[in-house]
Amino acid sequence: MKRILCIAAAILISAGLKAQPANHPLPSNPDTLRILAIGNSFSDDGTEYLPGLLEAAGIHNVIVARLYIGGCTLKRHCEEYETGAKDYIYYKSTKNVWVTVSKNATILDGLKDEPWDIVTLQQASGYSGKYDSFKPWLQKLIDIVRKEISNPDASIVWHETWAYATNSDHGQFKDYNKDQKQMYDEILSCVGKLKGEFNIPVVIPCGDAVQIARGTRLNNNGKVPATSKVYDLTRDGFHLSRQYGRYLAACTWFESLIKPTLGKSVKGNPYCLLDTEYSIPAKDAKLCQKCAIKAVKGL
Repeated sequence: MKRILCIAAAILISAGLKAQPANHPLPSNPDTLRILAIGNSFSDDGTEYLPGLLEAAGIHNVIVARLYIGGCTLKRHCEEYETGAKDYIYYKSTKNVWVTVSKNATILDGLKDEPWDIVTLQQASGYSGKYDSFKPWLQKLIDIVRKEISNPDASIVWHETWAYATNSDHGQFKDYNKDQKQMYDEILSCVGKLKGEFNIPVVIPCGDAVQIARGTRLNNNGKVPATSKVYDLTRDGFHLSRQYGRYLAACTWFESLIKPTLGKSVKGNPYCLLDTEYSIPAKDAKLCQKCAIKAVKGL
């Protein structure tokens, strides 16, 4: 009997060592859907036009917020929490319009603000394809989120960022041999690993959507000089262009989070940025939507 108990204990210990961190599925048809993006300027790019898409879809029960520091890594988010520094910019949309809540926020200001249903995380772009940079910081940040938010059933989601433009002069592009495909492949590899290791099955595949769109007429690569700032759907070699790039990313966020929770796809959404200086033809909006849908289906 003693031997049996020892074997059983060993099995339980082994199972515990292999157990994945707890996570929760996306909510289904909540009265109000609350989404918080913790990140950097790439989460800014990804969500900027999301309220416009929501408004055009007739959706008025979504709160979206972004809590960011430019270039912020997973490691720095954890350090910001430990020090309580007021380095974040906190934007929030409650009526499908972005409002600046604070330019001197702490990470707790965002985490405690709402009973968030979804919290998205991401790595700084230059490290997004370097898996060693995720440890131990991703788990620490997940633990912080779980400890501080008031909704115990919140879903933690990963925002997959994109590879740099082929003409990028970003200092960390050399870590990928200044090769866009290599960077993209390494980002995909990291996403594949973290989905299993950290139990984050839901991914917003902006990196895939951008790469798909780069193979369409939306891309100006080859149409303008390689010295152009607006190139490969970016505005400076790494941040998304304010027209097609950001619109495409917002479509990807919509299809990844709004469709499974509220049942409405981005397909056919009439929003064409007419309320901005970057309006796009309806046919190009549809192509962006198509690329976003393809990326999400490819997961």
